[in-house]
Amino acid sequence: MIIAVDFDGTIVEHRYPEIGKERPFATLTLKQLIADGHRLILWTVREGKLLDEAVEWCRQRGVEFYAVNRDYEEETQDNNNHYSRKIKANLFIDDCNVGGLPDWGVIYEVVKRRSTFEDYYLGIEHKPSPRKKKKHWWNF
Repeated sequence: MIIAVDFDGTIVEHRYPEIGKERPFATLTLKQLIADGHRLILWTVREGKLLDEAVEWCRQRGVEFYAVNRDYEEETQDNNNHYSRKIKANLFIDDCNVGGLPDWGVIYEVVKRRSTFEDYYLGIEHKPSPRKKKKHWWNF
């Protein structure tokens, strides 16, 4: 899964332009998501030196992003005719979500189960729907 993660207010407390204190279990959870095979994109309004500081702050704590403010690290305006700051991700983790930011343990459980926050809070166990067999040309 491709997961876009905000920095200020999400990984760290909101103290922009400074870097706030880490939110409890943020980098631990991000490292586990990476270990689980997810691709993480740092998705932030930070640019220039402020962005470099945020990336380095994460790197020092063992969080290496697949890409930063783009869909993949090599993406540029020159090699993508449809270049945009709009990230294509399966999930966005941001403190500005409707309802705010759940704690990082809840975020991890929802991603791991591939469920919704509503299912998590209601205690509903999410079971992926069974895959349909592909039809072959001889099975009409």
